[in-house]
Amino acid sequence: GECVERGWRVKRLPVSHAFHSRLMEPMLADFRTVLEGLDWQPPRLPVVSNLTGQLADPNEVAGPEYWVRHVREAVRFADGIATLHTLGVSTFLEVGPDATLTAMAAETTADRPVHHVPALRRDQAETVALTAALARLHVTGTPVDWTAWFTATGQQPHTVDLPTYQFQHQRYWLHEEATPVTPLNGGDSGTDDRFWAAVERADLSALDPGLRLDQPASALLPALARWRRDGRRRATADGWRYRIDWQPVPDGDAATLAGTWALLVPYTGIDDGVLTAVTDGMTAAGADVRPVRLDGPADDRELVAKALRDVGDAAGVVSLLALGGAGVGEALATVQALDGADGRMWWLTRGAVSVGASDAPVDPGAAATWGLGRVAALEEPRRWGGLVDLPETVDARAVGRVCGVLASGAEDQVAVRSSGVFARRLRRAADDPVRREFRLAGTVLVTGGTGALGARVAEWAAGAGAEHLVLTSRRGGDAPGAGELADHLRGCGVRVTVVACDVADRAAVAGLLDGLAAQGDPVRAVVHAAGAAQATPLAEMTGVELADVLRAKVDGAAHLDELLPDGLDAFVVFSSIAGVWGSAGQAGYAAANAYLDGLVALRRARGVAGTAVAWGPWAGAGMAHGEQQDQLARRGLPALDPDLAVTALQGALDRDDLAVVVADVTWDRFAASFTARRPSPLLDGIPEATVDRPDTPPADAGAPRALRDRLAAAGPAERDRILLDLVRGAAAAVLGHRGPAAIRAGRGFLDLGFDSLTAVELRNRLTAETGLALPTTLVFDHPTPAALAGHLRDELLPAGPAAPVVAEIDRLAQLLGAVPGDRRGDAEITRRLEELLAQWRGDAVPPPAADGAVADDLAAADEDDIFAIIQREFGKS
Repeated sequence: GECVERGWRVKRLPVSHAFHSRLMEPMLADFRTVLEGLDWQPPRLPVVSNLTGQLADPNEVAGPEYWVRHVREAVRFADGIATLHTLGVSTFLEVGPDATLTAMAAETTADRPVHHVPALRRDQAETVALTAALARLHVTGTPVDWTAWFTATGQQPHTVDLPTYQFQHQRYWLHEEATPVTPLNGGDSGTDDRFWAAVERADLSALDPGLRLDQPASALLPALARWRRDGRRRATADGWRYRIDWQPVPDGDAATLAGTWALLVPYTGIDDGVLTAVTDGMTAAGADVRPVRLDGPADDRELVAKALRDVGDAAGVVSLLALGGAGVGEALATVQALDGADGRMWWLTRGAVSVGASDAPVDPGAAATWGLGRVAALEEPRRWGGLVDLPETVDARAVGRVCGVLASGAEDQVAVRSSGVFARRLRRAADDPVRREFRLAGTVLVTGGTGALGARVAEWAAGAGAEHLVLTSRRGGDAPGAGELADHLRGCGVRVTVVACDVADRAAVAGLLDGLAAQGDPVRAVVHAAGAAQATPLAEMTGVELADVLRAKVDGAAHLDELLPDGLDAFVVFSSIAGVWGSAGQAGYAAANAYLDGLVALRRARGVAGTAVAWGPWAGAGMAHGEQQDQLARRGLPALDPDLAVTALQGALDRDDLAVVVADVTWDRFAASFTARRPSPLLDGIPEATVDRPDTPPADAGAPRALRDRLAAAGPAERDRILLDLVRGAAAAVLGHRGPAAIRAGRGFLDLGFDSLTAVELRNRLTAETGLALPTTLVFDHPTPAALAGHLRDELLPAGPAAPVVAEIDRLAQLLGAVPGDRRGDAEITRRLEELLAQWRGDAVPPPAADGAVADDLAAADEDDIFAIIQREFGKS
C-alpha cells in the first residue's frame, strides 16, 4: 500500500506465515512440542547458521531450541555468505526451485572471483537448467562426475563424431596460439637503430654495461637476444602509455544563454560573492536565472528532485553544490534527481583539476566528483551537460567564459582560468623522456598483496630491489595461495611478511606501520593495489554501495598518505581507466580512482613522491575477469599481459610520472562504442579515435523517424517483427554474436549473458534507434527480447481509441503517395479531404464548388450529354 504509493517496486510474497517476525510467537510453544518429539543427530557437514552468520556448533543445531529461534529471529544471510567468503569458498550452488538466493548471494562483495550457480530456474525446463548448472560448475573448476550423470538411466551414452563445421565455417574450440609481442607501429626501429649504432661504434656497452665485444659468442649472442627482447617489451609497454593534457580553446565570453536556467545552491557553505557573480553573469548572458537554494542536505535525492521540479521547464541546470563542500554522495543524488527534469546539468567545481604549475593544489574530493561525472556523461547523455572547474577568483570575466562553455556545449570537461579556457584531452605518452633508473630498497608495502594483481606486483618489486616485502589483505595469510606466494618470493631472496590488515581501518594501518618501524623495517615505498569492483547502473546505485566502493580505495590511500612519512622512495596508487574517461556501471569506482589521481597530484604539490597509474584491464587478474574481460576485449579493450604491465609500471617510475594511463586500446572499435550516444572531445587528441567519427551515430540522428515511418506503414504482425528484429539485433551486437539468430525471442536476457554493464549498452543502442528515454533497468523490467519488443511497441505506438483511426489514416497516406504526379490536383479527391478535415474540426462543410459552365450543361443535359460531361471532367467512361 504505502510502498506502492511512493512508487517503489514491491512484490507480495505468497507465503502462509510471516516467518522470522513477531507474528510467529503464538505458535512457538506448539512448534517446540513437535520438535521435541524428533530424533536429533549432529550434522556431518559444516553448517553456517542463519541465526549468527557464523559456523554453527553441530550440537547446537541438533536440538529444538535452535529451530524455534530460527523460525522467529532474523535471517543473517549476508553475514553467512561473508563468512563463507572468509573460509575460502568460491563457488555457491543453490539447490532449490529458482535462483532467488543466487541473486542475493551475488550482492555480497568478495576480494576474488566468486561463482554463483542455481541448479534450477523457474523460467527453464528442469533438465535444461540442471544440465546448464553442471556445465557451469565444470567450466569454473568444480569437479563433476559426468560418468554418473550420463549413466544415470543404466545405459551407456552413444558417442558421435565431432562436428567439422563444413557449412557454418565457425569454430568454437579454444586453441593456444603463440602471440608475438608487437611493439607500437609494428616494429621496434628504435631498439634496432640503437643496436646498429653500437655495432658501428664497436661499443656494445652503450646498450648494456654487461655486453662486451671480447665475450665469446656463446655468451654474447644470448645476451644480445635478451637485450633485444627486453627492448621489444619496453616498446610494447610504452605503446600503451597515455596522459591527460589541457588544450586551450576559444573562451566564447560573448556567448548568449536563452531560456530559464536553474541554479542549484547549497543550504550553507557557499561564498555569497561567488553566488552573486555567477547569477549576475548568467543573467547578463541572457539567461532567466532561477536560484534554487536547497533547504536540507544535498545528498537527499528526493529533496533535490522536488527543488528541480518546482522550477518547471528549464533550458539547463547549473550546480554550485560543490562550491559549498558537496562531494561524491551529493553528486550522485543530484544526477539521480535529474530523472524527469528538463535541460542538461553542469557540475561546477573549484580545485578539482590542475591545468598547470600555477594552479592551486588539487582537492581530491572534488576530483572524485569529476570521476562520477564522466560516468554520468555515458549513462545519462541527454541529462548531463558537463564538468567545469572554476578559477580561484570568480569574477565577471570568468563567469562569462563559463557561459560560453554552457552555450556551446562542444566541450564537457573544462577548466576556466584567468588565462583562458582549457579543455581536457587524452594524448599518447610513449615518447615521454626517461629521467632515471628507478630501484626499490628496504621495506616495500603492497596493499591487496595476496590477490592475483598484488602478487604479480610483489614479484616485480622483488626483482626491482626490494629487500623486505609486506603484503596486506583483509585475510592476510589465510587468503588462498598466500602461503605459496610467500614461499615463492622468499625463493627470490627477499624477506616476506603477510599481514591481515584492512587499509580502510586507520587504526589497523597505524598499528602496522608503527610495528614495522619499531622492529627496524620502516616502509620505504608503497604500492596501493587494494580496491573493490563495481557493476551497478548509476540510477540504481545507493549511498551505501557508494560508501563501500569508496572505502576500499579512498580510505586506504588517505590513511597511507597521512600516516607514512614524506621521504618515501615511491608512493604508487593503482588507479583505473574508469576514473580517466568513465565506464558505464562503475560510477563509484570511477569516483574512487579519480580521487586517487587527485591525491597524488596533491602529494606532488607538497613536494613528495607520488605516481598514479590508471590501468586498463589485466589478463587473469584485477577487477575485470571472465566474461566481463571478454566483453571489454570485444569493445576494444583487450586485457594487458601482466608481465608487460609491470614493465609499464617500471617505465612510469623511471619517468617519474605524476599520472599515466596504461591501456591497450583498439581505438577504432573502442571509440565507436564509447561515443555511440555522445561525442567525446576527450579523445580528439588520439587520431585513431577520430578517423571514423563522421560515420558513427551523430549521422544516425534520423533513425527514430525512419523507424516510426516503417512502423506506420506496416500492419500489426509486421510491426511486431520489426521491433523484435531490432531488439535481437541490438542484443547480438552488445554480446558480440555474429547475428540476431543467436538471440532467441523467449529466452531471458540474464540467461543470454547480460549483466548490468551490457544492459546499459543495450539501453543506449535502443535509445539511439527509437528516440525513447529508456531506463537502465530495461532488461530487468522486460526480461526477454519478445517482452522488450512489446514494450517498445507500446511506447512507440500507444494503444487507445485513436489507434485504429490512425492506422487507417496511415493507409490512406500510402494510397495518396501512390497517386501519379500529374493527378495530384484531382478536384474530387481534394474536395473529399477538405470535407473530412472540416467535419473533424467541427466546421461547416463547404458546398461543392461546381463550375458554372458545368451547372448550366447539367440543367439542359440529356442522358448522352451527362455521359459526355463525366468523360470530359473526370476522365471516366
